[in-house]
Amino acid sequence: MEFKRMHTQNQVDVKSYLTRIKITNPDVKIHVGCDSQNYSNKTVFVTTVVVRFPKNGAQVIYKKEVVSKINDMWTRLWSELERSIKTAEFIKSQCRLTICQIEMDYNENPEFASHKVLKAAGGYVSSLGFSAKAKDDILPAVWAANVLCR
Repeated sequence: MEFKRMHTQNQVDVKSYLTRIKITNPDVKIHVGCDSQNYSNKTVFVTTVVVRFPKNGAQVIYKKEVVSKINDMWTRLWSELERSIKTAEFIKSQCRLTICQIEMDYNENPEFASHKVLKAAGGYVSSLGFSAKAKDDILPAVWAANVLCR
């Protein structure tokens, strides 16, 4: 699985990158998230993995995908979740690392459209054995994905 480092744009192999970090920093916490943005004729997805070092910052790796525009909100938001889960499952199975949380860019406030997806998405993530977090929690992976989408 190929990603890039956020600050250098250098390509990294997720398995070797995370395994190397975990050996020298066993207390790191791994967050996975995805965000998307619609443009005129395309949808951009950015999936991120944030490696948080206790009391010492974080590193971000990401994968950007461009697809034909997805107009249906439910489909686009569910596609974000699928990308996060795929990445988290890869890290868990291939890297043998624990995922701290899968972050969802869905709002807990029912006034926002993304709230409609929240219950189903959170249940799905939990059923797979992962911890799910949504807005208004602190979501470093979703924040990074949002920045990289624009």
